[in-house]
Amino acid sequence: KAKNQRSKRYLEKCEPQIHENDKKALFIKGGRTSETVTRILKELASLKKPNSTMFQKKNMTRPFDDPTSIEFFSRKCDSSLFMFGSDSKKRPNNLIIGRMYDFQILDMFEFGVANFKSLQEFKEAKVAIGTKPCLIFSGEQFEKVEEFSRLKSLLIDFFQGPQVSQIRLSGIEHVFHFVLTDECLTIRSYKILLKKSGTKVPRIELDEIGPSLDLKLRRRKIAGSDMYELARKQPKAAKIKKQKNVKQNPFGSKVGQIHMKHQDYDELQTRKMKGLKRKKLKNQTEQNSKKMKLTEDVDVNNSNDNDDLE
Repeated sequence: KAKNQRSKRYLEKCEPQIHENDKKALFIKGGRTSETVTRILKELASLKKPNSTMFQKKNMTRPFDDPTSIEFFSRKCDSSLFMFGSDSKKRPNNLIIGRMYDFQILDMFEFGVANFKSLQEFKEAKVAIGTKPCLIFSGEQFEKVEEFSRLKSLLIDFFQGPQVSQIRLSGIEHVFHFVLTDECLTIRSYKILLKKSGTKVPRIELDEIGPSLDLKLRRRKIAGSDMYELARKQPKAAKIKKQKNVKQNPFGSKVGQIHMKHQDYDELQTRKMKGLKRKKLKNQTEQNSKKMKLTEDVDVNNSNDNDDLE
């Protein structure tokens, strides 16, 4: 019974969901790795916690030649992101970053580590585990070239952190800065310090906390447009419905337009005040006096008619 319950829970987790959970990442060492590559994998896995799993054993795999082992690991650990590190004469200090769709490789980029500084080389205070970072991208190629726009999307999926609906200003403590120039990607990590400025808005300073990476792009593998559109497809239940007659002004506030039926202002109920009550009483007394006069006139006329008949 316990095994059946576990299997049911596992199948329920693997089922397609309306809202995706936080994406997990695998950090895998190849058959041969250098000290710099292992440090990079460990430090990025620590920054990605608690949505990261680090493999301690070495694995003789080549994702660009045969991705079956990576796909098997991703299905077993229920993860959609991976980082693979290896070292060889042909490709020294090699890093491969990729993502999955339906446990099949969607996009993959291979980099060579040109320069690396670990967290231990920076003496500044570090951020807490699980903090949501702010991502900054610099470089025209991220927007103009389709391959690098896919790379930007991959980096967002990999480093965006947990999904939250709201965040406070003091909760933004960590920044990742990505710069792309001539197929060279630089990654810098900073801690945000909020200091006094004499106004309500604090003064912001950035302290580099590491890790610092300079990566050269080597190989890439991008999914076709059909598979990419299928991976981006959202269920109808997750789409936000458009609100009619609601717009947003330049200041960010919502402005709505209401359509109402024609109103009769005579039946409109106004605010109750003493002054209005007195006026109503006077009007009622005047109307009652007029009615009394009319009834008296009618009675007099009827008496005169009766006298004439006699």
